Amino acid sequence: MGKDVIVACDFAGKEQTLEFLSLFTDRKPFVKIGMELFYAEGPEIVREIKKRGHKIFLDLKLHDIPNTVKKSMAVLSRLDVDICNLHAAGTVRMMEAALEGLTREDGTRPLLIAVTQLTSTDQESMENDLLIHEPIDKVVMHYALNARNAGLDGVVCSPLEAEKVHSICGRDFLTVTPGVRFADGDIGDQKRVMTPAAAKEIGSDYIVVGRPITAADDPVAAYKRCCDEFIG
Repeated sequence: MGKDVIVACDFAGKEQTLEFLSLFTDRKPFVKIGMELFYAEGPEIVREIKKRGHKIFLDLKLHDIPNTVKKSMAVLSRLDVDICNLHAAGTVRMMEAALEGLTREDGTRPLLIAVTQLTSTDQESMENDLLIHEPIDKVVMHYALNARNAGLDGVVCSPLEAEKVHSICGRDFLTVTPGVRFADGDIGDQKRVMTPAAAKEIGSDYIVVGRPITAADDPVAAYKRCCDEFIG
């Protein structure tokens, strides 16, 4: 997979989601299905969007004991998504178990990436709420190395951290970066953000963009602008 823009379809239900996706008659965007939509509609929404020709990043952020995550990933692997994820904080053993569960009998599997720290987390909240007193940059890099050592394909991280992740974990280790906003847009509740053009410059492999596209007056034009800035 090359660089791509993943559109976060953080809608409340199937009707709104499919209405949005029906706007795209030419290029079919890579779609992120998160917890809100998956919990509302279940696995069938994944099958429906896949049937329409979209690649899918299933963003459920699994985090549990290794055996539970392994069994859950085995179920998700049957949905034929392109990317799954989990929390790196669940330990190396949990990530290894997830890979075991995700891998099908023929050896194929979706890409598996780990969440390092959420882009809504900053140094203050990490220290006060999580009692993690190391610099956030050091924490993210440690989690990324753990994910690589567990055999994962990459991490979800802030675009501000993508370049350093590549320098530590290698160019082939994927960086999937939310927290992307247009220069003239609202950053919402994100704390660590970057424009699509800047994310391209520092080496993000995939950017995840939600409201700047889904809430735009012309979502198709906003998507095209994002692709032009990030992919070229």
